[in-house]
Amino acid sequence: MVIVIHQSSDTRNAFQYNEKKIKEGVASYFHSANTLSVNPFMYDQGHRWKILHDIEKQNPRVKKKCLHISVNPSGSDLLKLDDRTVRQEVDRMMEHMGYGSQPYFVYKHQDLERVHFHVVSTRIDKMTGKKIRDGYEKDKMQKFVKELEQKYQLKQEIPAQLRNLKFTASSGHLKRNLESLFKELNRIDIITSKELYDQALGLFQVEIRKAGRGHMVFVTDENGAVIRHPMKLSDFEERPRFYLSRQELLSQEQNKKDLPNTLSKQNHEGIAIGTLKSLIIKEMIWQMQAQLNGPLEKRKKFRLKEQSKKRKKGRRL
Repeated sequence: MVIVIHQSSDTRNAFQYNEKKIKEGVASYFHSANTLSVNPFMYDQGHRWKILHDIEKQNPRVKKKCLHISVNPSGSDLLKLDDRTVRQEVDRMMEHMGYGSQPYFVYKHQDLERVHFHVVSTRIDKMTGKKIRDGYEKDKMQKFVKELEQKYQLKQEIPAQLRNLKFTASSGHLKRNLESLFKELNRIDIITSKELYDQALGLFQVEIRKAGRGHMVFVTDENGAVIRHPMKLSDFEERPRFYLSRQELLSQEQNKKDLPNTLSKQNHEGIAIGTLKSLIIKEMIWQMQAQLNGPLEKRKKFRLKEQSKKRKKGRRL
């Protein structure tokens, strides 16, 4: 079981993100609590937003008003937790975190090849108009997760998308997920060369190899052995920018300018795998660059140290 408290400052963004998933058909209304209407999901989106917005208007000075939590059970967790139990435990979680009396909406998502839940509420107390204290939130949530795992004998198993971002012999929707990976890598400015791009792909056990006049995409194991049937790079709509011709690169850049950047907004609010990959890739690329620059920095320090010794020696003479 993984429960994430998202650092969303704007409640409207988190709310609209989940409502949009409903319209796209990849999420459903699941649960609500502490609203005047018995079932707020019977009404339109404006009705639900008004419930939260009216509370937040009491305290316009607070910048980070949003409470956005995602509950991510693994496949084995869901065998032990039915919908009724999940609703009960979400209520218990909100009570544990100090938001038990607040109005909140729960959405059931099924857009990442797994079921997970998003909870949207506000940090502004509906009674006092003051911000609810949120100190030690992570510690409190970790305590709740441990209690939950013990109560239902859940394994400490992280969903595959979070536990291991590497592609494997059993990875589903391979072509689509590879395109997603290429797209995320293409957005990262710190990857300034084909070599760095290939190293980043290697972190996911993906290789691009020259084959005749074109290139093939391979998924490998940790030893570099091919474990999936290779695919032509030309068959991908989204391709690594360092493998595009100049004309294709210009065309891709123009398409990005013409199209609204809705995907990045969606990823920004949820636990979407694209955002997670992007953040982790940035960190790993930084580590790789640190390793590459490490020997150079050591040589610089060594030269400076030697120059300092010579100057001291000269003064003595």
